[in-house]
Amino acid sequence: MRHFRFVLIPAVLFLLAGLAHAGWFWQNPLPTGNPLKSVCFLDNKTGYAVGDAGTIIKTTNGGMTWLYLSSGTSLNLLSVHFPVDAETGYAVGNGGIILKTTSGGTEWVRQASGTPDFLSSVHFPVDAMTGYAVGWAGFILKTTDGGGTWIRQSSGTSNTLWSVHFPVNAQTGYTAGGYAGIILKTIDGGANWVSQSQGFDDYFYSVHFPIDNQTGYVVGQYGGIFKTTDGGSNWVRQSSGTTNHLMSVHFPVVDQTGFTGYAVGDSGRILKTTDGGANWIRQNSGTTKWLYSVQFPENSQTGYAVGYEGSILKTTNGGANWFSLKSGTIRPFYSVNFPVDTQTGYVVGDSGVILKTTNGGSFWNNQVSGTNNTLHSVHFPVDAQTGYAVGGKYYTSTILKTTDGGETWVSQNSGINQILFSVNFPVDAQTGYAVGGAILKTTDGGANWVRQDPGTSNPFFSVQFPVDEQIGYVVGLAGWVKKTTDGGATWVRQIPGYPNDLFCVQFPENAQTGYIVDDYLTILKTTDGGANWEHLISGSNVGLYSVCFPIDALTGYTVGGYWPNPSNVILKTTDGGVNWINQPSGATKSLHSVQFPINVMTGYTVGDYGTILKTTDGGGWPPSLVEEEKGERFRIGGYGIKVAPNPFRSFAKAQGHETECFALYDISGRRVGTYKGDRIGEGLRAGVYFVRAESGKGRPLRIVKLR
Repeated sequence: MRHFRFVLIPAVLFLLAGLAHAGWFWQNPLPTGNPLKSVCFLDNKTGYAVGDAGTIIKTTNGGMTWLYLSSGTSLNLLSVHFPVDAETGYAVGNGGIILKTTSGGTEWVRQASGTPDFLSSVHFPVDAMTGYAVGWAGFILKTTDGGGTWIRQSSGTSNTLWSVHFPVNAQTGYTAGGYAGIILKTIDGGANWVSQSQGFDDYFYSVHFPIDNQTGYVVGQYGGIFKTTDGGSNWVRQSSGTTNHLMSVHFPVVDQTGFTGYAVGDSGRILKTTDGGANWIRQNSGTTKWLYSVQFPENSQTGYAVGYEGSILKTTNGGANWFSLKSGTIRPFYSVNFPVDTQTGYVVGDSGVILKTTNGGSFWNNQVSGTNNTLHSVHFPVDAQTGYAVGGKYYTSTILKTTDGGETWVSQNSGINQILFSVNFPVDAQTGYAVGGAILKTTDGGANWVRQDPGTSNPFFSVQFPVDEQIGYVVGLAGWVKKTTDGGATWVRQIPGYPNDLFCVQFPENAQTGYIVDDYLTILKTTDGGANWEHLISGSNVGLYSVCFPIDALTGYTVGGYWPNPSNVILKTTDGGVNWINQPSGATKSLHSVQFPINVMTGYTVGDYGTILKTTDGGGWPPSLVEEEKGERFRIGGYGIKVAPNPFRSFAKAQGHETECFALYDISGRRVGTYKGDRIGEGLRAGVYFVRAESGKGRPLRIVKLR
């Protein structure tokens, strides 16, 4: 599979008014549905959280709103720390990744860690220069130059280290992990790490010393909480009152008594102590999701906790009440349909959920479906007023119809007791088909549904009639593909003997050229109405559930995922499926449906745990621009050319190359003009652009024009 590094910069786009998002971005839930693994607030207002799929989010108003920052990676991030101010910070995670920002998260620069294994915790004790990171197999790294170089230290253990903390200075610190209750201490800046393990069989996830080097806490599996008051010479088990795993412990620094602290863990568990751990009292978090990190930045009253599925909790009264800062539903979505434009659309899913937007997904409103059955497919054939949704549960089927844009949904009688997975009305709102455990057809807008004979008992997952009510295709379980040319009176099997389950079929322009995707990574293509099907190489490592070619048979998208492990894929082709490019989704859950309503640029995809993603630039950068040169210089023929100032307001100059010509591209990859080196970007509106030599040689340099 070909791998590309996509350069995504939504942080810059948030800061420059009027610019569009880049790539795929979240619309539900907000600010993200990805697991958040670490939180760091500088005060009660400004904070950061990091998590899976390279997620970095930032708030400057106490969590009322969040900005989605571009990390430049899809690797899971496990820890974040801003040691002094809100400008300079670090994040670490899978693949040994270390990221640093000196611009409050606007840009993140990757640093060399020297390891391909995950780093689970990062901590800079007193400034942004000297810090430590720990992780897999006892890995400990130290930097004294702000991450310019990271030097490995000897930990003396091969066990994973999950947490590191230097409470007062850069000399005395602790790290903890598992198995067998690993606790290490250094008093010489990591030159030597000494084991403090005392025969524990616990697995530790977090260590914290609130006010000095003497009194500290570690927490871990099965509710384990241990405390020391002598710098770790002795650790005493405390009664937590729970067997839930505890993932993070924090005692607010401003509480100089060191008595008030919090611990969080699985199943939404939150514990609080006000007497140094003699007693831990359970608090009501309002969630059953795992919580991975907790912090109280200024006092023991206002704090934040983050966790699974993008959970963000906040309290302003010491945990007496915790409220969620996350919005939106987390029910799985299985189908998305925008009937006539990119503004008004519908998604359907688990437990009868139906959402509607009239502003391109900025807001999604719940509609009353009148059913608790899962809805697998939604289709509005002509306009945004009259549409159908189908589904079912166990031995029941569901067909719903609306004629008022979803204000009311009326149940129709399917006449069968089998789940329906797909619905399609090819020309108007009168004649349509629904498939699942059977094939149904209506010619009177659903007043009557008539069962057709497909010649198999295998269920079908997708139906499409490309151009009229006569020629159509259905695909389903165990490789079944059926075609009709007489409106379903007869169905003829295609691709006999094909073994894989087929989930979606689409013929974008006519009844001759079409595509099918399956759960074994395969894409099938026909150019002769299904007489022959070609196997295309997708490069995917997960199943594919939906395919969409918006305007022709050349440019299309397919999405999928793998259950139960959280993973997904978005693939794009611009040459009719000869080549497929993997696009970073910024999400972790399986995707079940994709649609680009009117063009190849603006589209939506939906999936598990309430995932709704949108793109307005075709899903990201074109391949010619994915390898971006960092900084102010780009190279041509071995020479570095500096473009400055960057950002700029009027124009920028290619210093020493003012008479040469340079090409500029916008964020969609469209060439916007050719400029002399002394007037680069002059006359352009504010935005993000890429500049490269007119010859096309060298990697492009990102430049930003301000208002």
